[in-house]
Amino acid sequence: MAILTLDQVSFRYPNGTNAVDHISMSFQAGEKAAIIGQNGAGKTTAVKLMNGLLKPSSGTVTVDGWDTKEHTTAQISAKVGYVFQNPDDQLFHETIYEEVAFSTRHLNVDAAQAKKIIATALELTELTEYATLHPYSLPYSMRKFVTIAAVIAMQSKVIILDEPTAGQDGRSLERLTRIIDYLTGEGKTVITITHDMTYVANHFERVVVMANGHVLSDSTAKEIFWQPALMQESHIQAPPVSQLASALYWPGQIVTVDEFVEYGSGQVLERMDSK
Repeated sequence: MAILTLDQVSFRYPNGTNAVDHISMSFQAGEKAAIIGQNGAGKTTAVKLMNGLLKPSSGTVTVDGWDTKEHTTAQISAKVGYVFQNPDDQLFHETIYEEVAFSTRHLNVDAAQAKKIIATALELTELTEYATLHPYSLPYSMRKFVTIAAVIAMQSKVIILDEPTAGQDGRSLERLTRIIDYLTGEGKTVITITHDMTYVANHFERVVVMANGHVLSDSTAKEIFWQPALMQESHIQAPPVSQLASALYWPGQIVTVDEFVEYGSGQVLERMDSK
C-alpha cells in the first residue's frame, strides 16, 4: 500500500490560477523520487498539497491512510516533513541544537530517546560540532542542513526536500546523498524538488516531470532525458553529458558521466581491435 497518494488532485488559488490540474501519483515507503520542471510547473504546489499546507480544490490526497482534508496541517506535517527551499523561512531558535530539539517535542518518546534522535540527526547532517552555535552564524548552504536535521528529528514517514542542492558544493552534495540513502534505507519516503538535472540523473531512478500544472511523465531518468519532445514541452534540459552523447549520435540512454566514459572507452577499444 502506498504511503502517499494524490488522486486526480487539482488546486486553484484565490486569484483563479489553476496551479495543478487533475494530477495523480503515489509513493511507496522507502522510495526516493525527484519532481522536476520549470518555475510555475506546479511542483511546489504539489508538495504543499502532500504535507497539508494546502488542501485540494478537488481530488484526494492520502497520507498514511489519512485524507488531508480531514486533518489539520499540524497533524499532516507530523507524517510529512517539509524542508523549505529557503532555510531562513524555517529557522527561529537561538542554537542549532534547540532548532533540532524542537522537532522532537511532538514525539511520544522519553527524554533519553529524544536526545538520541537529536544526536542522530546532527550526526547525519555533520552538524554535531556546530550544535551550540546560532543557525545564522553558518553560511546559507549549511543552514540548509540545519533545517534538514530538524525535519529528520521529526521522524516523519515522508520527507520533502525543496531544492536541496541549491548553493551546495561537491562535498555537500555527497553529504546530501548519504542522508537521502540513509533515510530511504530506514523506510522513509524522500521526495525531492530540484532544477539540478545532473544530480537527478546520478541519484534518482524515478523522475516525475511537471509542466503547466500537469504531470507529463513519471518514469526513469534514462527514459525521460532521452525524449527531445518531452524536454521541449517541459522546458527543461537533459544533463550536459546526455546532450553531448546525443550530439555525438551515440546510441543508448546515457545520463551519467560514468556511463559516458564506459561507452566512450568501449568505442576506443573497438577501433583499436579493428586495426
